[in-house]
Formats: sequence, structure tokens, C-alpha cells
Amino acid sequence: MKNRFAPERILVTGASGGLGGALARHYARPGVHLSLWGRDVARLSVVAAACRAAGATAEPRSLDLTDLDAALAALAAEDAAGPIDLAILAAGQGDIRAHGDRIEDPALVARLSAVNFSAPATIAAALATRMTARGHGRIVLIGSAAAFHALPFAAAYSGTKAGLARFADALRLAARDHGVIVTLVSPGFIDTEAGRRVPGAKPMLIQPEIAAARIAQAAAAGRAHLILPWPFALLRAFDRILPRRLRDRLLSGLAPPDRSPRR
Repeated sequence: MKNRFAPERILVTGASGGLGGALARHYARPGVHLSLWGRDVARLSVVAAACRAAGATAEPRSLDLTDLDAALAALAAEDAAGPIDLAILAAGQGDIRAHGDRIEDPALVARLSAVNFSAPATIAAALATRMTARGHGRIVLIGSAAAFHALPFAAAYSGTKAGLARFADALRLAARDHGVIVTLVSPGFIDTEAGRRVPGAKPMLIQPEIAAARIAQAAAAGRAHLILPWPFALLRAFDRILPRRLRDRLLSGLAPPDRSPRR
């Protein structure tokens, strides 16, 4: 019978966001140390306080993950202080083509590439290097169901999340024979403050606490990929089997929301 997965030292990036904060609170209990990384100092402090109230120790750290040298230095210091058992890389940004633009602004593409792909992939590689050296550890990368579709009004977002999905799968294969488990999570719409700022319909909206519990279950089970809620798996399969001409027509007909939110 396999031992129950009970990580004691956990890193959560994006902990000042809705999903990251819910994940931090989900794992908070006596005997657990949480390294909480986020951009919003005030929100990060609130999450850390809630985790401490639940009995965990919590160390908040405010940093910009696109400063990779600083992020890698912080990672090395925290892992040296105590080996990280579980890392959940939940930091990310969503954005769409600005109203009136035909093509997304190149600056937007560069920003989302750094935040949604370069930062989590680099941090995951650094973590996997350390974890494989000691023969154990788990990494969870938070992607998006948008990665399954070529969204013409969110090319940068869907494209960077697609790249992260392929990277996660490749990292999983590279690390699995060395005792390290990598899980990709591809959520649909989650009811967070940042998500509510994005205009448009949000079918099958789920609460962050429910998403956090499902993600924790997937990490504990060592799943390769979690899609939530499950109907998005059907949409992924539907996209794959459609003839390209029909798929292009459907995707091209998607109307972009009326404004381009920033977060």
C-alpha cells in the first residue's frame, strides 16, 4: 500500500491571487511550512495570516517572477533552508486583444510569454533539477483549458499556455524515472477577482476552493493531467476531431469581449 502523500514544505507561486490563495489555505495545517510568493504584498499578508491561523508556518515573499535571476536565487535559498516537497506554480496572467485591434499588441505577447511560460518553465526546471538529485518531489504547473484552442482574440494567452502544457508533459517524462512527479492542471473558468474582470460569458464557473481541492487530489494521486471541470475535456476532444476548415471557421467567428482587461 502506497504511503499517503503529506508534503511538509510547500511552495505556492501566485499566492496573492484567487486560486493561489485558495491552494495555500487548503494545505495550511500544523506541521506544514508554506513559502508563499506573490506580487500583491497586502493580499499576500492576508493569505499568510490565514495560513498561520490554521496552524501552518508561512513565509510570504513579494517578487516579480519575470526577474528570473531573483526568482532562482530565492528558490535556491528556500530549498536550501528545507527541501521543498511540493511546488505549485500558479502564477500567471490572462489578457486579450484590445478592443479595436486586429492583432494583439507585441508588448502584450512579450509580457504573457514571460509570465505564463518563461517564468514557470524556468522555475520548474530548477526545482526538478534539485528534486531529481534527492530522488523525490512533486511539481504542479497551472495551465489553462485555453491551451486546447487557437483563440484569435487571445493568441498570446492560449499560445503561452499551450507551450507550458507541452513543457509540463516533457518535464514529466524526463523526471519520472528519478522519483519526481509533474502534474499539469488545465482549468476552465475560476471565480476569482482577476477572472471577474475579464468580460464575456464564463460557462461552468467553479469556485477557487473547489478547484484547489481538486488540484490537491490530483497532486496526491500523481496524475499527469487534470482538466477541470470535466466538460472542458470534451471540448478539447471536439477541437481535435473537427476538420481544420470547420474549426477555423468556428474559432474565427468567436467575437472578442468589448475591452481588454489588465491584472
